This record gives sequence, structure tokens and C-alpha cells, in this order.
Amino acid sequence: MSLERLLADVSSDVAGILDRALDGAELSVDDAERLLRVEGPDFHALVRSADLARAQDKGDDVSFVVCRNMNFTNVCYVGCSFCGFARHKDDAEAYDHPMEVLLEKARDAVARGATEFCIQGGIHPNKDHTHYREILETLKAAFPKVHIHAFSPEEIDFGHRKSGMELADYLRWLQEAGLGTIPGTAAEILDDEVRGVVSPRKLGRDRWIEIVTTAHSVGLRSSSTVMYGHIESPRHVAEHMGLVRNIQKQTGGFTEFVPLGFIHEKNILFNHLGARAGSTLYEDIVLVAVGRLFLRPWITNVQVSWVKMGPKMAQFGLLAGANDFGGTLMEESISRESGSEFGENLPPEEIRRLVREVGRIPVERNTVYGTLRRFDDPEKDPPSREPAKETELSGPTRWRLAEERAARRAAR
Repeated sequence: MSLERLLADVSSDVAGILDRALDGAELSVDDAERLLRVEGPDFHALVRSADLARAQDKGDDVSFVVCRNMNFTNVCYVGCSFCGFARHKDDAEAYDHPMEVLLEKARDAVARGATEFCIQGGIHPNKDHTHYREILETLKAAFPKVHIHAFSPEEIDFGHRKSGMELADYLRWLQEAGLGTIPGTAAEILDDEVRGVVSPRKLGRDRWIEIVTTAHSVGLRSSSTVMYGHIESPRHVAEHMGLVRNIQKQTGGFTEFVPLGFIHEKNILFNHLGARAGSTLYEDIVLVAVGRLFLRPWITNVQVSWVKMGPKMAQFGLLAGANDFGGTLMEESISRESGSEFGENLPPEEIRRLVREVGRIPVERNTVYGTLRRFDDPEKDPPSREPAKETELSGPTRWRLAEERAARRAAR
């Protein structure tokens, strides 16, 4: 009787959708829109269903990648209304890093265990396609074993138009220089009416699709993303996810799905254009859960963004269908510049702790979801490779803790 009471408040239409999803049926865009609107008991039923689907699809492993974000320039004239990162070239905070700076950042990342460089930047009007290739060649020559995950579809569009090449040939030209995969960012919402407000000068829906599908066709896999919590409706999000799923059916090129909540504090979209104040708790968790149920079996890796959601809400996402905790990042700046307060770096040991707190097993992966290391036993975790930080602990306490760590390592 108690279980019946728990289920009695779930709406019959939502229960039917969830039942079909757990039976392996493909949900419609209308189904996704309905699930994106759930509240109360329907929300709890959705979360539980997505968690069951996650267990069926991926088991109890939660993956993460040790990576460094490298934003080579913040000079950009595209003028997206949701962006707090871009600067004009004469602004006091503008930067355009030389290769020596990127190499130094790369050396630091490798010393800290990075297997991926994630490289994106503003659309600098004085650059062209050769600059993107130079970045790849420079980093790949110095660190041939590190995977380079670089250049959003917006950056590819800019470089391609400068190059005069066919799009596929341009992408192969970047591959030859070391490009391994591309971020599926610049997607925002793949609806040109919404894009006309949030990113009026950015590439349109059809051009985004052309670039991503062409990248997949030449062997460049990509992530897939959605940005929510601003002016979009649930219908916009549902149709966006339907488009992502259709592309995946055609190409198989997406590695994961990453919901990205809108950070509102320091941009025009919120302060002047009437956007909502970012995503709600419901939206953050519902996007993860619906992503799991709607995209399976075509995309089975669903990632939480700890930068957008915060580590604790990201843990909740792991209980609502997610199986990936994203990357360590080491130097996140795009979300920070828009007002995110959740930090720039989450070391591997912190990710492992957060994963274990919700009863899951941390697994270090590479960019394309190959397993590098499992961490089944916390006692066998490697020591931190993070730079030493000042501590306010007393001298005797520091010495005691150091002795205890040394004793644990000796006992292994």
C-alpha cells in the first residue's frame, strides 16, 4: 500500500512515457517536451526512471577526463548576448597569448596528469585559418601523446571561410596538424529564432549542422551540447535534442550529451534582454534525466557540468541519469567571466571523492571514452599532482598528516 501511495500522484501520461522509455522504446519530441515540464511527483518519477536507465546503459562507473582548458584569446567581435568572456582588442583585459604561453600551460597540464588539451578562443578579427593550424602543430610537436580537443563550430566556420578550401578538406588539414576531436559547443539552441536573440551574429542552425556532420564524416568526433535557462521554451529544447539524436543516427559521431545551464549575472542577455536568471534546480536535473531517456541508445554518455551546476548539484545529476563528471579543466574562464562561482579547477582526487559520495565508482577516461584507469579501491588512489598550496594548518599538524600519508603509501 505504501508503494502504491508513492506512485499514485504520478500523472498517467508521464507514467506511460517513462514506462515506454524503460522498455527501450524511442521517445518522441512531444514526449521529451512533456518530460521537460514535469514537477512534483512527476519529477521524482522521472529522476528514478533515468537513474534506472543509467544503470542499464552504463552501470555504476562514473567517468572523468584529466584535461586543461586553454583559451588562447578573449578578443572577439561576434557579440553573443549571453557571453561575458569576450573583449575588444583595445580593452584593458584583452589577451592574445603567444605560443610560448600555450606551451607553458601545456607543460603544467601534463605535469598534473592531463591527457587532453581543450582549446577554444574568441573570434579574433586579425587571425585566420593558419593560426588555428599553428596552435595544433606547436602543441602536438611538443606533446604528441596528448589528445587535442579544439575549436568550436563557430571557430571552424571562421577559419574555413578564411581558408578558401572545401569544408571537408579544411577539417582534414586541421586533423593532419593534430586535431583529434571538436567541442560541440556554439550550439546553444538550434533554432534560428532563439539564436537571433542570444547569438545574432553567430553561425546559424544549418551551418552548425553542416560543420558537425562534415567533421563526423572525416573521422572527427564531437560532443553535443544544449544551453538552457534563458529565453528558450521546453519545445525549443525538445526539438534541439531531436535534431541531435537524428544527427547521431546518421553519423554516430557524438561522444556525449552535455546540458549547459545559462550563467546570467554578467551578460546582456539577462541584464538587458529579459532572459531568466539562469536555470532552476528542476531544469538542471530534468535536462540530465530527459537526456538519458530521450537519447538512448544512440547517445549513452550524459555529462554533468560541475562548472555550471556546482559540485553538489552535479552529484544530484549522477542520481538522475548522468554517468560522466566532465573534466578537471584546470583553468576554466568562459563560465567564470559570465558569473559562475564554482571554481576553475576540480582536481581528480576531488572528483573521485564526489563520485564515491554517491556510491559510484570513479573511472578516468580519455576524450573518446576509452577507460584509462579504474579507482575501485580508495586506498590505492595515486597521490595528488596538484601544485602545492599554502595551508593554515599548524606545523605539527602538517608534519603528522605528512607522516600518515607516507605510512599509507608504504603499506600499499
